[in-house]
Amino acid sequence: MADMREKMTQLREKYEDIARRMETPEVYTDPALYGKLAREQKELAPVVETWKAYEASLRDGQEARELMKDPDLRELAQEEYDRARGEELRLEAELKLLLLPRDPNDGKNVVMEIRSGTGGDEAALFAGDLYRMYTMYAERKGWKTELVNVNETELGGIKEVSFLVEGEGAWSRLKFESGGHRVQRVPVTESSGRIQTSAATVAVLPEAEEVDFAINPADLQIDTFRSSGAGGQHVNKTESAIRITHLPTGVVVECQDERSQHKNKDKAMKILRSKLLEAEREKQNAAIAAERKSQVGSGDRSERVRTYNFPQNRVTDHRLTGDGKNFNIAAIINGDLDELIDALVTQDQAEKLRAAEA
Repeated sequence: MADMREKMTQLREKYEDIARRMETPEVYTDPALYGKLAREQKELAPVVETWKAYEASLRDGQEARELMKDPDLRELAQEEYDRARGEELRLEAELKLLLLPRDPNDGKNVVMEIRSGTGGDEAALFAGDLYRMYTMYAERKGWKTELVNVNETELGGIKEVSFLVEGEGAWSRLKFESGGHRVQRVPVTESSGRIQTSAATVAVLPEAEEVDFAINPADLQIDTFRSSGAGGQHVNKTESAIRITHLPTGVVVECQDERSQHKNKDKAMKILRSKLLEAEREKQNAAIAAERKSQVGSGDRSERVRTYNFPQNRVTDHRLTGDGKNFNIAAIINGDLDELIDALVTQDQAEKLRAAEA
């Protein structure tokens, strides 16, 4: 508890210092600096307010103990003490969560990629279902989605799709979606009614800004081509689609969603920058890869994270345990992901708490 008190004293002093600085002329006349400090203040506010409430519960408990010395007030004071003690324990647990190391990417937008895996046409249809699911979830959360590139099939499925998700909390919620997703159902192409198992992979990357990862223009090969839809039908007759190849690594990104070549290049650069930054992070974290695999949301794209079982009307997330790992498939596939993601967040926090207390 002494460590928490010391840390909270430092955070509270920092919070109050930010508030003072934001009232000074040199700050409130500088929009960029003011915005930076406002974001820091917003991040600190929940933990500072919770600490104030925690200190109030301690005072209430102490006052109740004093009143318990009076025989006439003992019963009433005992009730007040029990209430204050319960509030103290609740707020202490909340503070431990708030003081866990923050994911530095939690405030970032997201780059998502979905690719069909084993299962042929059915896998491509499933990849399309996942894309629809995530765009519906983004709409529920008030986030903006931007299609970057899509490779569709004749049956309306998706071989692969890349898109951006922009909005507050996008990374903190969607980062748990990376991995292998499996579906079990009777395909529309199956006349005998047999259940087929197909798969798709989902990759989730934090969007990298230019300040996060600089790219040497000399390392890029940029090609233009005509945008095309399913079956090779041309969407437009101008060479507005962009293909960017990062020569040192061989990473290739395409964007053909916009009619403007400039807009397609801008989107493609966002994806490329995020991919290269993620590759660099994975390289740096290779030494602790074994430990990361045991954590929820490790981002290991080879692991099977979830099964969508249509005959049994359930979605099972294999990272969760007990009865809490199964969810209603109709809700999930229509973008109602909050209950599932909340469970993953809670488990992730519990594992981090155990590690912090070990």
